[in-house]
Amino acid sequence: MLSSGHYSNCKRLYRQIKLCTIIVSIFILNSSIYLVSSQSSSAIYSLKLEGTINPITAQYIIEGIKEAEANQIECVIIQMDTPGGLDDSMRKIIKEILNTRIPVIIYIAPQGARAASAGAFITIAANIAAMAPGTNIGAAHPVTMGEEQIDEETKSKIVNDAAAYIKTLANNRKRNEAMAEKFVRDSISITEQEALENNIIEFIAPSLEDLIFMIDGVKVTTAEGDKKLSTLGKEIIEYKMSLKDLFLHNLSNPNIAYILLFLGIYGILGEFSNPGTLFPGIFGGICLILAFVSFQMIPINFAGFILIALGIILLVFEIYTPTFGLLTLGGITSLTLGSFMLTKDMAPFLKISTGIILSMVVATGAFFIFAVTKGIRIQWKKPISGKESMIRMIGIARTNLNPDGQIFIHGEIWQATILDEKPIKKGEKVIVESLDGLRLFVKKTDTKGE
Repeated sequence: MLSSGHYSNCKRLYRQIKLCTIIVSIFILNSSIYLVSSQSSSAIYSLKLEGTINPITAQYIIEGIKEAEANQIECVIIQMDTPGGLDDSMRKIIKEILNTRIPVIIYIAPQGARAASAGAFITIAANIAAMAPGTNIGAAHPVTMGEEQIDEETKSKIVNDAAAYIKTLANNRKRNEAMAEKFVRDSISITEQEALENNIIEFIAPSLEDLIFMIDGVKVTTAEGDKKLSTLGKEIIEYKMSLKDLFLHNLSNPNIAYILLFLGIYGILGEFSNPGTLFPGIFGGICLILAFVSFQMIPINFAGFILIALGIILLVFEIYTPTFGLLTLGGITSLTLGSFMLTKDMAPFLKISTGIILSMVVATGAFFIFAVTKGIRIQWKKPISGKESMIRMIGIARTNLNPDGQIFIHGEIWQATILDEKPIKKGEKVIVESLDGLRLFVKKTDTKGE
């Protein structure tokens, strides 16, 4: 048995060991938290927003910010070059920027880039805004999307709403509200130097590396509160758009959508002209589906779409029921008007290039004119089979013709009658002028036989 003294010493030792174990566990836990924190915040996410702002780009930006937030990334830098985009997509991006705990920096770059229309709104909503030399921002006057015409009162309401929205964003980020409002009401656009002088942006940075150096130590306010940026030495992770989203983003280009529409029509017509070929039909069907997907992302004038369809129908009818150019002229006119009306009264970045429209209309018109011309030539071409093919053929008199007799033509002996009064001697050449039943009516000729 242990004495009371030994028992007290063992009890004291046990307590000391237990206390040390707790202290070591706390130290290890804190170290782990620190390491995880330092690892997760040791990087910067870099995103690129190029081209129009649409549902695909909005989804890409929002997913990038959410992932950065989940991984506790130091900040997100969005390099932007955009002519603008859809209001709904723009507002979704801004809502995510305003409500994230991660600082979001908008960098208008490279040189020659712009942040027009919706891009200006997003820039003003950012925690920090920067521009590369030779860039511009502004021109944010709202443009009506769609085919319906709106009155002046409604237009005024839309402009007032956009002006109030951009002023709210500017006030939230302590930027120049008056200049931001001019972007909307007067549609002005300013250079990077003017943007810096008018408190629209905070920095002019020639490169991304320069920007990272400039923003180090800058304090920003996020949805979680104030935060001091620590960007020097941090790894830059490029958050790329997935191949699927990149493909869909390219489909939102109105020029690509327009070309796909015509390729689809050509493919379907090719399948109807040569049933069972399969490839033209499959190719045309895929192109048409992709075109319709694209038009869902681009507001279009359906009157223009109907005119394009009518133009194609008229050109097809011309092939099967030739009107000697009347339907062709109507079809080309309908195609041209429909193409220009397809994106009429929309923002410039949503309009189809005039050069592409003219190229597609001319190519389509030339194809159908060629097809119609071939059809007319075939109709006028001398028959190559049947009794009608005998007309204008050369034969040789097998007997004297005065006026009746026999001729040898095309490997056969025919009864023939001369059309003039002069008799034809055996062996002389004759030409067939007409026929009646099995009797040929001929004249003497010096032309060489076939």
